[in-house]
Amino acid sequence: MPVPEKKTARALNRLAGRAGRAAAFCSFLGLAACAGHSDRTREIRTALDTMQPKRALALVNEELEVDRAEDVPKEVSGDNALLILDRAMILQQLDSVKLSSRDLELADKQIEILDLSRNAVDDLGKYLFSDESGPYRAPAYEKLMINSMNMLNYLVRRDLNGARIEARRLSVMQKFIHEHEDPALSMMAPGSYLAGFTFEKSGRPQEALRYYDEALKFGEYRTLSEPVRRLAAQSSYRSPRIRKLLGDQDPLRTGKTESTPAETASQDGDLLVVVSFGRVPAKVARRIPIGLALTYASGFISPTDHGRANALAAQGLVTWVNYPELGRARGQYDQPQFALGSRWMPLEGILAVDAEAKRAWEDAKGAVVASAITRMIARIVAGEAARRATGGGLTGLLVSLGTQATLTAVDTPDTRSWATLPARIAFGRMRVPAGTHWVTLGARGVRKQQRLAMSPGGWAVLHLTVLS
Repeated sequence: MPVPEKKTARALNRLAGRAGRAAAFCSFLGLAACAGHSDRTREIRTALDTMQPKRALALVNEELEVDRAEDVPKEVSGDNALLILDRAMILQQLDSVKLSSRDLELADKQIEILDLSRNAVDDLGKYLFSDESGPYRAPAYEKLMINSMNMLNYLVRRDLNGARIEARRLSVMQKFIHEHEDPALSMMAPGSYLAGFTFEKSGRPQEALRYYDEALKFGEYRTLSEPVRRLAAQSSYRSPRIRKLLGDQDPLRTGKTESTPAETASQDGDLLVVVSFGRVPAKVARRIPIGLALTYASGFISPTDHGRANALAAQGLVTWVNYPELGRARGQYDQPQFALGSRWMPLEGILAVDAEAKRAWEDAKGAVVASAITRMIARIVAGEAARRATGGGLTGLLVSLGTQATLTAVDTPDTRSWATLPARIAFGRMRVPAGTHWVTLGARGVRKQQRLAMSPGGWAVLHLTVLS
């Protein structure tokens, strides 16, 4: 609903100091909008595009006002929470998984708080000024991926306790998404696979099967056939998918409660590899004609505001609207590689995180553009209120133009997002004889060769993250 003029005037008085500070930074006389989060992080993304992750790390540390990746900024909330998420993924690419875990956990707590904290001042700030003036609200897929990526960090370090904690945090988000029937359900697949692996190696077959069942709901993982059969001999958990996979070999039907496949009898180890590559599309600031903006906002804007916007456009008072748009994803057409020694192995379950980012944006786009139009109307109303308050005339006109210019200058489209989240995630899994092996992982023109020392009946998780 539109804000009444009197309420707008009172709001302007309360927020005058805020507008003044923003205008001082923006030099609004020559600019249409302040630099937003996307502009702030452009150089970081460019460094990743050019295969310079160490430079990207130095740049994000500079933005966080710290000297080293080991340092935590004084302020970890607000936009810094997103910068910390960006740093976490850069650190994962650089194999600093312990520091990556620390940053993911720091940011996870802040994103949760920002998701839940809303008050009248934030809403008014978003109405009159910029979407970036309010708390960042992470879409469901980002929340799921925080816990999934951190679970991977712990598994690479062979820390099952830490991985179990992340799995339980993931379950909380999964329950929330189930209850709200969010389309981001498909993003459960990688986290559920990793959680199943975590509980399998922790000796908890019931929980492992439950998570594997969740993964199979959203992805076809042929490599889960053997683990599921083995775990089914130790657990009574069943679902339609598990029963279908087991078929006539279900231990509950055959009465066979032991599992001694050849792989287990030979004491081969269990190797899981995860290749994450590319990046989801970052948000960028765009300006579109008011007519096109009204088309996008159809169904989300009130008839009153729609009429006002058309009237203002007819008077020539406004022709453009600032709003955020998605840029291009990176790496979505790349093919990852996995080799054990000289033998190339298949990868499966390639999850398109970038596709979910686009879907989530398309769902929100109408409401976002409607908000931008509403802010534009509020600026004009505020200017008229200021003009009348000064008695009109030349002075009133100048005050009106100054008020509108200030509000326009600080009207920055909300371009905040977790821009270093990989676009695609692929899994590979196989039984490996005990002994020393060389494993090669590749993506985006980067190859990483790792020495694997597999103990009899042991397990290992290897990863490659390439954010170019």
